[in-house]
Amino acid sequence: MTQTFLPQKGNFRKLIAFQKAECIYDITYYFAHKYLLKGDRTVDQMIQAARSGRQNIAEGSTAGTTSAETELKLMNVARASLQELLLDYEDYLRVRGLEKWDVKSQKSIQCRRVCSAHNESEYYRKAIELRGDETICNIAITLIHQTDVFLRKLIERLQDDFMKNGGVKEQMYRARINSRNHRV
Repeated sequence: MTQTFLPQKGNFRKLIAFQKAECIYDITYYFAHKYLLKGDRTVDQMIQAARSGRQNIAEGSTAGTTSAETELKLMNVARASLQELLLDYEDYLRVRGLEKWDVKSQKSIQCRRVCSAHNESEYYRKAIELRGDETICNIAITLIHQTDVFLRKLIERLQDDFMKNGGVKEQMYRARINSRNHRV
C-alpha cells in the first residue's frame, strides 16, 4: 500500500474565509462602480485589494500541498490586502461625513448577525442593490473584520500543523525512511 506524504490541499472553496472574501469582492466591485467616479484610481485599487484577498486564499490553500511557507505567506497577503480595503471603506465614510457604525450600535449588531449567517455572494449581490453607500460600506467593513478573524485562526492552525508535522522536506524524508523500514 502506497502511503502519501503530501496530503492534498486546495479545497479553498470550503474555507469560510474564502467564501467571505468572495462576498467582499462582489460587494466591492458593485460599490466601486456605483459610488466612485469613473477614472478614480480608488476604483481599481479597491477592486484589486478585494480580488487579492480572495485570490491569495485560493492560491495559498492550493500551494499548501507542497509549501507550508508559501501557504502561510499568501494567507497573510490576503489579510494585508483586506486591511488595505478596510481603510478605503473607512476613508470613504470619513471624507463624506458618513457614519461608520459603532460596534455597540444596533445597526452594527444586526449587521454582524446577518454577516455571520451568510457566506454566499449571491445573498449580498441582491441585498446591496437595496442599500445606500453608507450601509454598503458598513456591511463590507463587517465582512472584512469577520474574514480577518477566520484568516488569523487559519494562520494559527497552519503554524500549529507546521510545528507538529514539519515542512514538506521533513515529511518526504520521514516517508522515505518509513518506506525503507517497511521493505526490510
